[in-house]
Amino acid sequence: MARKSLIARERKRQKMVAKYAELRKQLKAEGNWDELDKLPRNSNPIRLHNRCGLTGRPKGYMRKFGLCRVKFRDMALDGKIPGIRKASW
Repeated sequence: MARKSLIARERKRQKMVAKYAELRKQLKAEGNWDELDKLPRNSNPIRLHNRCGLTGRPKGYMRKFGLCRVKFRDMALDGKIPGIRKASW
C-alpha cells in the first residue's frame, strides 16, 4: 500500500486540475501564455499519475478498471468484477 501522503497529494492534484480546467482551456485558446504561467503547476493535467483506487499503487495500473494488477487479480478471482474470469483451456 502506498503512503497516505502520496495518495492525498494525488487527490489534491486531481481536484486542482478539475478546478482550473476551463480557465486553462480558455487561456490556451486565446494564446495568453503569461497568464497561463501564473496558474499553479499542479493545475496541469500532465502532472497527474494513475494510481490504484484501492491501494494507491502507482505501477501495474489497469486503466479500464482503475486498479493495479494485484488487486485486479484478487477481485477477479473472488468474482467481484463482472464479466471477468480466469482463463483456462
